[in-house]
Amino acid sequence: MKFALITHLPWPEDTNARNIVEQTIEDVALGEELGFHSAWFAEHHFTRYGIGSSVLVFAGAIAARTSKIRLGTAVLVPPLHNPIRLAEDTATLDLISNGRLDAGFGRGASKSEFTPYGVDHSDTQASFQESVNMIRGMWTTPEYTHKGQFYSVQQANLVPQPVQRPHPPIYIAATRTPETLEFAVKNGFPTMIGLTVDNAPAIELCHRYAAMSAEAGHNVTTADIPFFRYTYLAETEEKARSEAYKSLNWVIDLLQWRGTLNGASEASHSIDEWRRTRAKPSLTFDHVAEHRSIIGTPEQCVKKIKALQAQGIEYFGCNFAFGGMPRNKVKTAMRLFAKEVMPQF
Repeated sequence: MKFALITHLPWPEDTNARNIVEQTIEDVALGEELGFHSAWFAEHHFTRYGIGSSVLVFAGAIAARTSKIRLGTAVLVPPLHNPIRLAEDTATLDLISNGRLDAGFGRGASKSEFTPYGVDHSDTQASFQESVNMIRGMWTTPEYTHKGQFYSVQQANLVPQPVQRPHPPIYIAATRTPETLEFAVKNGFPTMIGLTVDNAPAIELCHRYAAMSAEAGHNVTTADIPFFRYTYLAETEEKARSEAYKSLNWVIDLLQWRGTLNGASEASHSIDEWRRTRAKPSLTFDHVAEHRSIIGTPEQCVKKIKALQAQGIEYFGCNFAFGGMPRNKVKTAMRLFAKEVMPQF
């Protein structure tokens, strides 16, 4: 089994953005030392949910501090970018990292991140697919020419070119729409499982994708799909749950809050003010801890991950740094996971 790190680069009001940058760089360097296969970073805009608005710049800084761990985007949002620029920036990151880029793409999930760009979030499927195909074309084809519905380019030669050949691996987030899943299957791009999907439907999606891939002749299996979960462990279950409680609740509350704002940003407002007047939570800590997380003792975490492995999951991604989890606790949990959990697989 391969193990990964993932972070949305969360920015709770009682944290400092610069400290988040420093912590994440240190966490990934530690992850490399502990034997994690990859580290993934999310693009988000206009929200404290994550400060990765320029996630490739961020990944470039981490590439300079590491040498082996793969660096993934989970995900880049092509409808918010010019595909020529994305092709250049991703190729540059692959060069800086000496061929360590895993390029994850997705359509994005929140209207509030699209509105300031003047992009209609509900109508991006065609431009998303065209953009990903164009990026792959620019990575692989000299004198690349494309005239499409949304983008055009004439005899472009990408400089620099990516190190990986024929191109960096492409992953597609496809948990919301059948059209996106079909696009991933058709092109042989593995999908990925995000943190907002419960275990049962996530596993069903993995099996459905693998079956569709086999039928399409690509034979991408469930073992190729990164499966991300909130992760926290401690010496006792009670300690693990109590230490995860505040940070995981921040994530749960922020997602619910964003869902009430009809495309507006919460970044300049107080979550505590909203909490005083909010409706009943649509999600609870207990639900997320049970269905979207691996939280407990090392022995409990091994048991839960082995249950996923029995369903064909062989690429497990840990989000330790969720919701402003203190730096020392993140590192302690990572070390405990590497020492007590990873050797069991």
